[in-house]
Amino acid sequence: MSAQDFLVELGTEELPPKALKSLGDAFLAGIEKGLKSAGLGYAKARVFAAPRRLAVLVEQLASQQPDRSINLDGPPVQAAFDAEGNPTQAALGFAKKCGVDLEQIDRSGPKLKFSRTIPGQPTVSLLPGIVESSLNELPIPKRMRWAARREEFVRPSQWLVMLFGDEVVDCEILAQRAGRESRGHRFHNPEKVRISQPSTYLEDLRGAHVLADFAERRALIEKRVNELAAAEQGTAIIPPALLDEVTALVEWPVPLVCSFEERFLAVPQEALISTMQDNQKYFCLLDAHGKLLPRFITVANLESRDPAQVIAGNEKVVRPRLTDAEFFFNQDKKQPLESFNQRLQNVVFQAQLGSVYDKAQRVSQLAAFVAERIGGNAGHAARAGLLCKCDLATEMVGEFPEMQGIAGYYYALHDGEPEDVALALNEQYMPRGAGAELPSTLTGAAVAIADKLDTLVGIFGIGMLPTGSKDPYALRRAALGVLRILIEKQLDLDIPAAIAFAVQQYGAKVKAAGLAEQVQEFIFDRLRARYEDEGIDVAVYQAVRAVNPGSPLDFDQRVQAVQAFRRLPEAEALAAANKRVSNLLGKVEGEIPANVEAHYFETPTEFSLNAAIQQADQAIQPLAAARQYTEALARLAALREPVDGFFEAVLVNAENPQVRANRYALLAKLRGLFLGVADISVLG
Repeated sequence: MSAQDFLVELGTEELPPKALKSLGDAFLAGIEKGLKSAGLGYAKARVFAAPRRLAVLVEQLASQQPDRSINLDGPPVQAAFDAEGNPTQAALGFAKKCGVDLEQIDRSGPKLKFSRTIPGQPTVSLLPGIVESSLNELPIPKRMRWAARREEFVRPSQWLVMLFGDEVVDCEILAQRAGRESRGHRFHNPEKVRISQPSTYLEDLRGAHVLADFAERRALIEKRVNELAAAEQGTAIIPPALLDEVTALVEWPVPLVCSFEERFLAVPQEALISTMQDNQKYFCLLDAHGKLLPRFITVANLESRDPAQVIAGNEKVVRPRLTDAEFFFNQDKKQPLESFNQRLQNVVFQAQLGSVYDKAQRVSQLAAFVAERIGGNAGHAARAGLLCKCDLATEMVGEFPEMQGIAGYYYALHDGEPEDVALALNEQYMPRGAGAELPSTLTGAAVAIADKLDTLVGIFGIGMLPTGSKDPYALRRAALGVLRILIEKQLDLDIPAAIAFAVQQYGAKVKAAGLAEQVQEFIFDRLRARYEDEGIDVAVYQAVRAVNPGSPLDFDQRVQAVQAFRRLPEAEALAAANKRVSNLLGKVEGEIPANVEAHYFETPTEFSLNAAIQQADQAIQPLAAARQYTEALARLAALREPVDGFFEAVLVNAENPQVRANRYALLAKLRGLFLGVADISVLG
């Protein structure tokens, strides 16, 4: 079967830059889906996306759809005809389903059958429907109409190229008649561009100052920006999302270096970078020390005869933005950071929980409580907590919301606050996402933990629990943030005590009954997914959860120990033995004696197990106290032999009640040794 290349290009007004890449990928996916559904084979397909066009090139597309066979089974012959041989409703219904008369149905077998071969259609007749379906399925939240037409698309259509081999596919889509004429660059080559065949598409447009390949434009911009930055003795900040957006804005990228007045460098560089990136789509430059240079790179969409004019225009546009940032910064510095708390008394944190200032006061007290227990400075933590929300009321954060925390850091330094207090005002929001940076200071860690625990307790305390689809206060992220800070920074904090302190601070604003337990449960539940992501079996998590350690760091140390224990050859047998012991003890009626009495032993194996338990107890007590859980479990692994010997030789439920109770006491001692680390019966 012969095959030819196929090209479709839809020309439009400028497409939304943030959506261009996803629109292109979806267009390609839709075309491939349609081809596969039609049974049309091809070698490969690729997408091209530029500001005014979406295109797909399919190489070696089969020119004819293969023939297809339809084989349908109907009802049994006995059910299809009555005793007189007249067709029943079952037979008539089957014929109707097949779209034929009953005489065309095969009744030679035990069931009615219908077979038909459907000849394949020419590919060229199927392509318009495939393209139209793909365009209709694009992820476009809101479609537009233009002029008096009824057609709708993300932007008004301007032209349509559809070629199968050398021939134009005769059709009309989105009010455009298919042809072979594309358009060049809006300014460099505004005239029509003839596409001779699909394989020459890229080069035909390149000659008209259009780089249609998104990936090629992206790589070119990144390479040229880095080269220009190096020439300025700097490094360019190139966020992937910004690079994608700039790539989607230009057909013929020409990066140019621009500058701004050095006086603006007195403003926090984060604000300058934010406004240049978000509002102007510029690439900022940093020096070798990470400080902002008074330079930026813009990407023009044309090759100007006078680049200086383009540069001057961009410098003129950015100046008011930087002036605004400078003005807000200077205005805010006219008063101490702490004074902004007055404004926050009138800003609601949550209607039932009070103002943002109320929250800051609670965070201050809780941060001091936390800092004392993780080895930090309680005074600094309390001060940072009191200031932690102040910058929300500043002019800078009002204009640049992404500066929250960062602005507070600069204003605190300006006021002469200690470095760790200033840093904590930004670090309170850390980690800002999965895998994101953690606080670098103990003061920052204390405030971050306090802020998150205060939110968890307050929102849970008024019954606004997160659901599967809604978590408006980001409580899951808050819980994970607390866990990450404590575990990854190796900080030991008793979570139940911290939660109890937080509950106490809210007083009558929350329903305290059962609240602490509910919040604690929610926080430790988040560890399950964390360990699953690390490849740790859920049974290991459950084994530690069963003994309910209150410190996330302690919890993690136990999990790592149980994970190591599972790899020991004795682990499986000891887990099974612990499960057996757990089941036996669970059925005991009445109290189990606290002490084991040797004079009730009837077999040597009881003496052996008792001696082994006493030796193990002495050995692991200091290990457990030092949280050397891996070493403790490795030492307990030596109990396998006396445990196996005990169960082989001894009937636990002896007839003599004293002997039976003594054996229960012995097993309780054994189980207690393991429960000092985890409930390994869960592993059995």
